[in-house]
Amino acid sequence: MRVLITGGAGFIGSNIADAFVARGDEVVVLDDLSTGREANVPRKARLERHDIRSPGAQKVIETFRPDVLCHLAAQLDVRKSVADPAYDADVNIVGSLKLFEACRAAGTRRVLFSSTGGAIYGEQDTHPCDETHAERPMAPYGVAKLAVEKYLHYYSVVHGFRATCLRYANVYGPRQSPHGEAGVVAIFARKLLSGGVPVINGDGSQTRDFVFVGDVVRANVLSLEKDLTGAYNVGTGVETSVVELYDAICRAVGTNVRAKHAPAKLGEQMRSSLDASSLERHTGFRPRTPLDEGLSATVDYFRTSDV
Repeated sequence: MRVLITGGAGFIGSNIADAFVARGDEVVVLDDLSTGREANVPRKARLERHDIRSPGAQKVIETFRPDVLCHLAAQLDVRKSVADPAYDADVNIVGSLKLFEACRAAGTRRVLFSSTGGAIYGEQDTHPCDETHAERPMAPYGVAKLAVEKYLHYYSVVHGFRATCLRYANVYGPRQSPHGEAGVVAIFARKLLSGGVPVINGDGSQTRDFVFVGDVVRANVLSLEKDLTGAYNVGTGVETSVVELYDAICRAVGTNVRAKHAPAKLGEQMRSSLDASSLERHTGFRPRTPLDEGLSATVDYFRTSDV
């Protein structure tokens, strides 16, 4: 198949690109390299360097005519979305619509969309929550992801798209960036390996559902192979506190450095975990990677990486 992966030079996108190349698919990566790295792109994939909102991106779709659009490119920083909601919407909503319109014109109808679980559901009533949970995003980033899901429903009903929206929990693993606010596993691992002292915001009791990138990749491949449509959670269903996570990363690194604590981030979600049983029923998907095993692989990556 011809697969176009937006954001395919980034953390999750490049791991997905590896999997589609390994399947024997013809892969084109569309990425402006604002956060992605050219070194992440598989050798057998072609890199096209364009912003998803640009005419250049639309031209790539017009000429490549992909069978599948795997859409990961996004403004990913939740705090930046709060500071500048209009910019977040321009990239994440308008940018997505420009891709979908180009796909419609090119005859592409199969879409895998990387959405978000915690940011769409907001502060949860149940733990873990399934896809029937109320959608109450607490930041423009989550609002934008939900809006794109709704647009994909429109494109499915009116234009015959077959779209899968995968609502990820907190994804971690090799190639995750340790820079910026997101990616706590990468941030802690890089800081500890460089001899620094990580900072935990608040008391560290806030919880997240940490899912290994290899499991997320498998969810994408299974969704395509099973011709799945609709919105599905991708997570482990297990809550891990930031303090528990930090202790586990220390074990993987082989250190007992005590973290510093800073004031809690205003408005930060306190608990998040996702029930992925619907995805399991439809595809057989189950996360295979225990947290300690995934953290060891991530730490090993950062021991030799120049990121």
